[in-house]
Amino acid sequence: MRVGVHRVHGAVVDAQTRCAHWAGPLDVLAILFPCCGRWYPCHSCHEEHADHPARPWPARVREAQALLCGVCGETSSIDEYLAAGQCARCRAGFNPNCSLHHHLYFA
Repeated sequence: MRVGVHRVHGAVVDAQTRCAHWAGPLDVLAILFPCCGRWYPCHSCHEEHADHPARPWPARVREAQALLCGVCGETSSIDEYLAAGQCARCRAGFNPNCSLHHHLYFA
């Protein structure tokens, strides 16, 4: 599935990056996994579709453009995402429950 210029992998169900695991109205976010350089909607999609274990982003690279908004197709840095919980470009809201999984994505 393409979102903007980025290809999103996994069990993607729509053009706003919702997946088979998370398909609510605010589940419009994909993350670039540093272990493979591929975008996935969630850790479960990576686990099911990648041929390797996921690695979280190291704390020293918070400026990395690693979050993809499924609404506008633009990226945000890890710092921007963690500070706002919404798209830094179009202000679309993201699922606040994603914070329960931050330890899987960010060291």
